[in-house]
Amino acid sequence: MTQPVKIKPDLEFIKELQEVGGESLKKCYQCATCSVACPISPHSQPYPRKEMVWAQWGLKDKLMTDPDIWLCHNCGNCSDLCPRGASPSDLISAVRNMVYKKLSAPSIIGKWLSSPVYLPILIAIPAILFFIVWKIMANAWHGGQMIPSGKIVYGNIFYGNYTIDPIFGAVFLFVAFTFWNGSRKLIKSFKPEGTTLVLGKQKHWVYHLIDVIKDEIATHKKFQDCGSDKSERKLGHMSLFYGFIALMIVTGTIAVGHWGGYIIPAISIHTPLEWFNPIKILANVGTILLLIGLTLLTKRRLALEPKKTQSHWYDWYLLYVIWAVGITGVLSQILRLANIPNLAFPVYYLHLIAVFMLIAYLPWSKLGHLVYRTVALTYVRSIGRR
Repeated sequence: MTQPVKIKPDLEFIKELQEVGGESLKKCYQCATCSVACPISPHSQPYPRKEMVWAQWGLKDKLMTDPDIWLCHNCGNCSDLCPRGASPSDLISAVRNMVYKKLSAPSIIGKWLSSPVYLPILIAIPAILFFIVWKIMANAWHGGQMIPSGKIVYGNIFYGNYTIDPIFGAVFLFVAFTFWNGSRKLIKSFKPEGTTLVLGKQKHWVYHLIDVIKDEIATHKKFQDCGSDKSERKLGHMSLFYGFIALMIVTGTIAVGHWGGYIIPAISIHTPLEWFNPIKILANVGTILLLIGLTLLTKRRLALEPKKTQSHWYDWYLLYVIWAVGITGVLSQILRLANIPNLAFPVYYLHLIAVFMLIAYLPWSKLGHLVYRTVALTYVRSIGRR
C-alpha cells in the first residue's frame, strides 16, 4: 500500500515570494488556462500550472529547483488570459529572481538589489572607490588638480595601467568565478536525489549549448511564438544584446591592444581613438543599438497593465543602470569633444560608477539570466525537454 506523503508548506517562502512579485498567487484556482495559453509550454507536464500549485503550497525546494522556470520567456500570455488575475508569468519571474540571489555569493548583494532602500550602498561602493583613485592620481600626477588642464584625456586622471584596468580586471574575475560557482550549483540542484547527472547523454553538452545559443540567444527565435508585442519586444532585446556584444568587443580589443602593445608594438592601441577608426565606429554603433533597445524595453514596461502584470524594483534597477551607462558614456564623449573639462571629468567619473554597478553586481541582477538561463536551457535540452 502506498504510504501517504506529508507536505509541509514553507509559509515564510510564500510570504517572501509574494513580496518579490508573486503577490497574486493565491488568486489561482487551478483552471489550467495558463498552461493551455502558453504556446511554448511542453505537452508533457506543462508549466506554469504546476508551478502555481507548488507556490501556493509553499514547496520551496521543488519550485526553486524546477528547470521549467527557465523555459518561460515571460511573454505574458498566461497573465493576460488568467480569469482570476493570478499573473503566472510574474510568479515565474519572481522565482527566477530568488534563484539568482540564492546561487550567487555573497548573498548580501542580492538583498541590496531587492529594494531601492539599499541603492545608496550599491552606489557608494564604486563612488568611494573611484573618488579615492581620482584623488590619488590627481595628487601624484597633477599637483593635486582634480581637473587637469590641457587636452581632455580621461586616461590622464583615471590611469588605466595603475587603476581602471586592475580594478575592472579584478571585478571581471570575481564575476566570472561567481557565475561559474552559481552555474555549478544550479546544475546540481536539477539533479534528482541519489542519481548521477550526465549532461548530453546522447550528444555532448557543447552541442546543446550551441543549439541554445543559435535558437534562444543569437536569434531570439522563441520570441516569435509568444506575446502580442513580440516584434517590439524582440527588437528591443536583440538591439540591447548586440549593443552589449559590440561594446564588449571594443573593450576587449582596446585592452588587448593596450597591454599587448608592450610586447608586440604593432598591435598597440591607445585612446582616444580617431572618429573613423573601425573600433571607434563599432563603439558608436554599439552605443546606438544599446539606446534603441533601452528605449523600446522601457516603453514596453511603462505600457504594461498593472492589473495583469506588475513591474518591480528588481525589473527597473537594471534598466536604470543601463540608461546611466549609456547616457554618461555619450555625454563623456560629447563633453570631451567640446573640451569642457569641468563637466567632462565628473561625468566620466559617473560613467565609471554606472559601469561598475552593471558589471560587478551582474550575477545578482536580472541580467544574470544571460548565464544562468543559458546553463539551464542547455541542461533541459540535454535531457530531451524543450
